[in-house]
Amino acid sequence: MQNYTRMEEHTNFFEVNKDTWNKKVAIHAQSEMYDMEAFKAGKTSLMPFELDALGNVKGKSLLHLQCHFGQDTLSWSRMGARCVGVDLSDEGIKLAQKLNQELGLHAEFICCNVLDTSNYIKDTFDIVYTSYGVIGWLPDLKPWAKMIYERLEPGGFFYIIEFHPILWMFDYVDGKTEMKYHYNQDKVIYEEYEGTYADQSSKMVSKEYGWNHGLSEVVNALIEAGLKIDYLNEYDESPYDVFPYLVKQSNGLYKMKDQLFPMLFEIKATKK
Repeated sequence: MQNYTRMEEHTNFFEVNKDTWNKKVAIHAQSEMYDMEAFKAGKTSLMPFELDALGNVKGKSLLHLQCHFGQDTLSWSRMGARCVGVDLSDEGIKLAQKLNQELGLHAEFICCNVLDTSNYIKDTFDIVYTSYGVIGWLPDLKPWAKMIYERLEPGGFFYIIEFHPILWMFDYVDGKTEMKYHYNQDKVIYEEYEGTYADQSSKMVSKEYGWNHGLSEVVNALIEAGLKIDYLNEYDESPYDVFPYLVKQSNGLYKMKDQLFPMLFEIKATKK
């Protein structure tokens, strides 16, 4: 298969994805999942995994990659971090900036393709952070990992909490769960469906290009970029009810009825 490394080869894919994410912003902002009213009233959007991993962020600089409309970025800002959020969607960034102003916070938001981050941001950070449904939008993780290394301070760390690659082997369109895609799939995957993960009753049509990345690809991209892997953990639970037939647990997280593989992984990696 062709090894994609030049971003211009994917311009159309990114443009289609950007258009879809721009349409999702208004729908997600009104959804129960994003619970905007509670968020504005002070509720954090962050989940136990990332809160435990990052700990006390007060006074630390934090770069949030693929931040959507900035709820997580602003949650870290509320905890005292000096935050910058990056996202492909200009509608997402506009809403993030509006929320930042409305809440009296001091985060900064920049609209760009995450792979171009170093062209727009020259500062370095104590923490680079990204979460839940992010790497599948990227054709090649090597330039992504290189950018992360560039944006970290020496001694700083990168943290990702992400859905497990096994989950992306399945096609969930039309409520079915059919194993369809390779665990490591270089070939682009195109999906077109009605609704979004945050509002499945929405009539918007999502048109999305994505790629599957196995754990070895993620880990090796970070190592090759120069980062030291501190840990890799896998979890059976998901904080979001975004896959078919999940059962809510007493701790508020979700599991499959017959759990045969993990739903999440997390990696922490340090720049020496």
